[in-house]
Amino acid sequence: MGIFSKPEVIILKESNSAKKYLELLEELLPKTSEEIKSKIEKEIIIVKAGIAGENNILFELKNSNMDMYVLQDIYIETEDGRGAQIDFIVITEKITFFIECKNLVGNIDVDSKGNFVRTVTYGRKKYKEGIYSPITQNERHMEIVKESKLENRNLLAGMIVKKSFHSLNRSLVVLANPKTVLNDRYAKKEVKEKVIRADQLITTIKKIVAESRMPSLSKKEMKEFAESFLKKNQENRKNYIEKYEELTKEIELEKGNTFKVEELKDNSTEESSLKETEMRLICPKCGKQLVLRTARRGANAGRQFYGCSNFPKCRFIMNIADE
Repeated sequence: MGIFSKPEVIILKESNSAKKYLELLEELLPKTSEEIKSKIEKEIIIVKAGIAGENNILFELKNSNMDMYVLQDIYIETEDGRGAQIDFIVITEKITFFIECKNLVGNIDVDSKGNFVRTVTYGRKKYKEGIYSPITQNERHMEIVKESKLENRNLLAGMIVKKSFHSLNRSLVVLANPKTVLNDRYAKKEVKEKVIRADQLITTIKKIVAESRMPSLSKKEMKEFAESFLKKNQENRKNYIEKYEELTKEIELEKGNTFKVEELKDNSTEESSLKETEMRLICPKCGKQLVLRTARRGANAGRQFYGCSNFPKCRFIMNIADE
């Protein structure tokens, strides 16, 4: 990079998955009863908050005055089916940042043990609840990215990836709601360094890059690195697809109470029998419905099995025996 070259922020991928999901949810609203409509409206609020939070972060990145490549809404999956949805991957000349965006309502307290507690005020009352650590969540995402990088590599290349991964990559959790107050007075130093507000994002990135002793990448190398992540991205977001399928199934069941009786009367076809069987399959672990899936990778690629609709929270599977 030349001394007099102008810093350039290149948005290699900008999110559209959440916006498409929002459109689908809004289309469902007039098609259902008040009970299911209430669930959809709550989901819409959550999705809109997520979009607003990511827009805040994207604004900060676009105005960073740094050389960087930005990828938004990246989904990477390992060969064994473990997936990581990453809000932002930011490639700078020395460090790659994995950013988890949290647009939380309420104030966040982090104690000395790293526990996250959210306080929400309703009227005159305050309610406290523990929330899953976003640091742990983002570090799990990074481990999946590392595992995906190790796939199909020889022993030497794998050792290099393992040794350098945590020196070249950093996790950041960004609280994107400007009204959220972060109280990390008692938090450990490593927690304070990883959880920041959106208005601290660029200052934090610049500080980490300036302190890094890693060699600088050229713009061409940064681009190649960013494109390698883009190639691994899978557009079909499981979390959105499964939530949408769950809502549509509830609507179909609600509207199908009358014709389900007729379907039971005419049980002559194998297809209708299979559908009824699927309706009765309940996950023994969490109680959610099992759905028919097809393995896309590995030794069982192409084979069908029943998986829990609550994936990835529940990973129960039931194999279908060969005839």
